[in-house]
Amino acid sequence: MEKFILYTTCLILGGAGAWIMGRLASQLGLVDHPNGRSSHATPTPKGGGVGILAAFALSSVTLNIPVGFWLPAAFLALFSFFGDRFELSPKFRLPLQFIASSFLIYSSPITHNSSPIWFFFLAVFIVGTANFYNFMDGINGIAGVTGATGFGLIALFGSLSGTAASFVILAICLSLSCLGFLPFNIPKARVFMGDVGSILLGFVFAGMVVYLSKSLIDIICLSAFLFPFYADELTTMYVRLRDRESLTRPHRRHLYQILANEYGMPHWKVSVAYGLSQLIIGTSVLLVRPFGSIMVLWLLMIYFIGFVLLTIRLRSGTARFTAKAQRRA
Repeated sequence: MEKFILYTTCLILGGAGAWIMGRLASQLGLVDHPNGRSSHATPTPKGGGVGILAAFALSSVTLNIPVGFWLPAAFLALFSFFGDRFELSPKFRLPLQFIASSFLIYSSPITHNSSPIWFFFLAVFIVGTANFYNFMDGINGIAGVTGATGFGLIALFGSLSGTAASFVILAICLSLSCLGFLPFNIPKARVFMGDVGSILLGFVFAGMVVYLSKSLIDIICLSAFLFPFYADELTTMYVRLRDRESLTRPHRRHLYQILANEYGMPHWKVSVAYGLSQLIIGTSVLLVRPFGSIMVLWLLMIYFIGFVLLTIRLRSGTARFTAKAQRRA
C-alpha cells in the first residue's frame, strides 16, 4: 500500500510540475523562444521538469537513498533550473557538474579501492550523460519517453539481479514521474521539461549505472538502456567535427532533429520510435547478459553499425533535399 501511494504521488507530481510551470513560466521568465536550433515555432513555457525533481527528492528521502547519491543530483537540478532562467556558460556549468558527480562517485560502492583514472572516467561518464540527455531534449516527448523507458529498464534489471529494493523503487518512481509529465509535452508541447528535468534525468541515470554496477558487464548493460541517445549524440558529434563545426554552436543535426525537421515526421512519432528502439535494445541486452560481456558487446556493436548505416542513409537524403532546393532557388 505504501508503494502504491508513493508511485501515485510521483505520477501526480510529474504532471503537477508541468501544469504549474505552464501557468507561472511567463511571470518567472521561463519561456523558450524559438531560435536557429529550435524544432518549435512558438514561445513555449519551460522548467516543467520541476515535478520530476520533486518526485525524485520525495522518493529518495522516503526510501532512505544514500545522501551522497540524491543530494548532488538535486543540487545540480536546482542549479539547472536557475540555468533555465539565465543562459549560463559551459565554463560555469561544467565545473559544478564535475563537483556534483565527484560527490556521487565518492559515495558509491564501485569506487572502493579504485584508481584515480577510474574515478575520472566515471566522472566524465556521468557529466557526459547528463549533457547528452540535455542535448537530446529537442522535440516534443523524447526526454519523457526516454526517461520512462530507461528507468523502467533499470527497475527490471534491478529486480532480475537482486539489486537493493530501494533503487528499484526509485527507478519506478522516476519512470512514473516522466509518464506524468508526458501529457503536457506530447503530442503538442504545452510546456518543455527544461534543463531542470533533462540534466537531472541524465545525471541520475548515469549515477544509477555507477551505484548498481558490480562488474563490467553490469556497466555495459545498464548503459545500453540509453543506447539511442548515446548513439545519436556520438554520431552527431563525429559529423560536426568532420565538418569542422564548433561543438558549442547551436545546431539541428541530431538524427531525431533531421527526422522531425527535414523529413517532417510528427514529433510524437519520432519520440515513440526512439522509445521503442530503446525498449527493444534494452530487453535484448538483458536476454543476452547471461552469456557474458563479449556477447553483449557484439550485440551492441551490431546495433551501433545498424544505427550508423541508417544515419548515413537519412543524412544523405537531406543533402539531396538541400541540393534540389538550391537548384530551384
